[in-house]
Amino acid sequence: MNSLFLPSEKPVEEALSGLALAHPGLLTLHEDPLYVTARERHPDRRVGLVSGGGSGHEPLHTGFVGAGMLDAAVPGRVFASPHNRQIYEASKAVAGPDGVLHVVKNYTGDRINFGIAAERLRADGIPVARVLIDDDLATESDQTATGRRGTGATVIVEKLLGGAADAGAGLDELAGLGARIAAASRSVAVAARAQTSPARGGEAFPLPAGTLEYGVGIHGERAATTVEHPGFEQLVDRMTHQVADALPAGARSVLLLVGGLGATTLLELHAVHARVSRLLGERGLDVAGRLVGTYVPALDMSGFSLTMTALRDDWAAHWHAPARTVAFPAQEAVR
Repeated sequence: MNSLFLPSEKPVEEALSGLALAHPGLLTLHEDPLYVTARERHPDRRVGLVSGGGSGHEPLHTGFVGAGMLDAAVPGRVFASPHNRQIYEASKAVAGPDGVLHVVKNYTGDRINFGIAAERLRADGIPVARVLIDDDLATESDQTATGRRGTGATVIVEKLLGGAADAGAGLDELAGLGARIAAASRSVAVAARAQTSPARGGEAFPLPAGTLEYGVGIHGERAATTVEHPGFEQLVDRMTHQVADALPAGARSVLLLVGGLGATTLLELHAVHARVSRLLGERGLDVAGRLVGTYVPALDMSGFSLTMTALRDDWAAHWHAPARTVAFPAQEAVR
């Protein structure tokens, strides 16, 4: 990767080594092949939870490894799927008595490599299932052969499944729950400046001043359209209503993630969060849980995403269940 702040040789390996060194009580680093596992595990957990994907989206997924969330995470190269051997070895290392569940974002490389790893695990007699995350409204089209991309809902799925796994849920139960959470989740993202190109440096694609990519992807995929920036209020209103309109009918409360794409400040994200919260309240939607910050970036892209999950009453306990990871915030008491 062309960067002044990453080594030219083995940047992902060095970064993961640094993460593990910074959090020795949470993570164990495995170098050949490369993955990290959690040092703590709830005694009632019967299924190992494994996720992964391309680097450049940190803290996803490695920042969510730990008690109450993932048992292992597998990083690929920047914006590239991890190799199936990494996924296979990580899954073997953390499989429980009821097997292992893969949390997979809907990208072709991820689906292929997690699929190969799953075949190898089954050949070893290890039960395995998959939850596919496909929340991105920008790719919800009959012309998109691969279907909706997986984006910010991944964090919400990982947290809810972690709580359910710690409550002793089995493999089929977790797979069914994950599918329902994914189906209840939708996202959209915008960008005013592209990420730095990992290959050549400089912006990955040009954007004229005063314009936005509406519906950008987390790997820096360009949106179908470039639009004039309509101003803060109009932009946030459009995104909020688009995502809320796409939720299942009858939704009464939501989990909300306002996520930076890498170069967006907390000043901006909290302003977005305040307006989104007011708009949802006007629609009669209760925000039962919130995340505001950089959770699924695209390197250093300047932009933000909105993710909402229509929350069922029986999922709330999983959201508020304890979790101890590098990046998931401590749950605050509800007043």
